[in-house]
Amino acid sequence: MRAAVLRAAGEPLAIEDVELDAPGPGEVLVRIEAAGVCHSDLHYMTGDLPARLPIVVGHEGAGIVEALGPGAGDRVAIGDRVALLWRPRCGECDACVRGNPVLCRYGRVFAQTNGLFDGTTRLHAPDGHGGDERIHHLMGVSCFAERVVVSETSVTRVPDGVPPEVAAIAACAVITGVGAVLNAVHSPGGRPIGIIGAGGVGLAAVMGARLAGAEPIIAIDLDPAKLALAQRFGATHVIDAGNEDVVARVAELTDGGAPWMIDAVGAPATMQQGVAALAPEGTLVAIGLSRADATFPVPINELVQRQKRIVGSLYGSSNPRVDLPRIFALYLAGRLPLDELIGTRRPLDQVNEAYAELRQGAAGRGILVP
Repeated sequence: MRAAVLRAAGEPLAIEDVELDAPGPGEVLVRIEAAGVCHSDLHYMTGDLPARLPIVVGHEGAGIVEALGPGAGDRVAIGDRVALLWRPRCGECDACVRGNPVLCRYGRVFAQTNGLFDGTTRLHAPDGHGGDERIHHLMGVSCFAERVVVSETSVTRVPDGVPPEVAAIAACAVITGVGAVLNAVHSPGGRPIGIIGAGGVGLAAVMGARLAGAEPIIAIDLDPAKLALAQRFGATHVIDAGNEDVVARVAELTDGGAPWMIDAVGAPATMQQGVAALAPEGTLVAIGLSRADATFPVPINELVQRQKRIVGSLYGSSNPRVDLPRIFALYLAGRLPLDELIGTRRPLDQVNEAYAELRQGAAGRGILVP
């Protein structure tokens, strides 16, 4: 099958013919119908985040179950339409038992080793010397490919009426942004919220803030086109960070500071802005990934004397098995206009062009169709 392979950080992805083994115990084979172009993959492609190479990238996808490995079939059947989850769960560790499977102890190890749950891979190709080269899995998904083998815990059913591209972005960008508001922000109804970054995740957070009844909803970005999208999705005010003083403008719109700020960028400068824009007792929720070694200075007295907080939110602080069906239901009810989040659609062969477009700041979520 064809897949987008990363062989060296900083190099373009190569579309290669690779072999995909049959699913092992507890695994499923999924034919990919759509995959989202997410900035998190770019961190691995540039080397900002470490990965074992070579590796097939892509972690935001949806497709159709074509085969089941031994013991699989408790959650899905052949022919089911599914969305892919990039953090599998063991169901037995502390985090899973507490209902926080995105912090599954074994899921984290699995992601860091770039294999599947048993520590091996299902991807390989001839090495050119008569041998076999193993190819790694990104986040246990690797959906920039025609097919994937994943743990059955890495899929959830998609209801009729949800297009594959919507299912794909719902399982990463949307659940991360909407979930950050609904799960990590407590009682935002009627209270101000600021959202830094109006990419796919930030725009989803704007949608979540509208669902929660936050007021005002302030979107902050450098790109006027992205700010226009934020207004379409529910932002009551926008701040052009390239031409306005973000902290001063947030203070003006919120009578001194926002009780909640969400950083969907993950840059040290935006994290600093987020803390500075908080009201006393306010909380900055960090949802944007950064370089593995990225840090930012924290004003200690600001935290102590004004009782500000900084919290992280991975995958929208969600339980994907519970929260993703809710997102699908909200979409089908017309309360989440996820079709409008979709940007350019491209074939898999144009994956490098899709990421060039992302780097240039294109509005909307790019979609690859294998």
